[in-house]
Amino acid sequence: MSFSPTTSAVLVRRRIATYFVGGIAEIPRLVGLLAQRGHVVHELSVDIRDGVRESSMVCAVLLPGDETEPLLDHLRELPAVVSAELA
Repeated sequence: MSFSPTTSAVLVRRRIATYFVGGIAEIPRLVGLLAQRGHVVHELSVDIRDGVRESSMVCAVLLPGDETEPLLDHLRELPAVVSAELA
């Protein structure tokens, strides 16, 4: 059996912070996007406050290092997302 670097990627743990509008109704969509892309969420923290326009979600995921920016870009494309960045 031979090892090919193109078939195996080193997974890194990334903490992603996402700021969004729409409150609690948006949580399933945000977590669903991560699951749909095959990312396992290891930690999840959500801050939703009454009377505050934006809410936040911070999660830890394992992913190949070269997939970090594409994941952030994909989150930013969602209509409810105000910003997504490394935490």
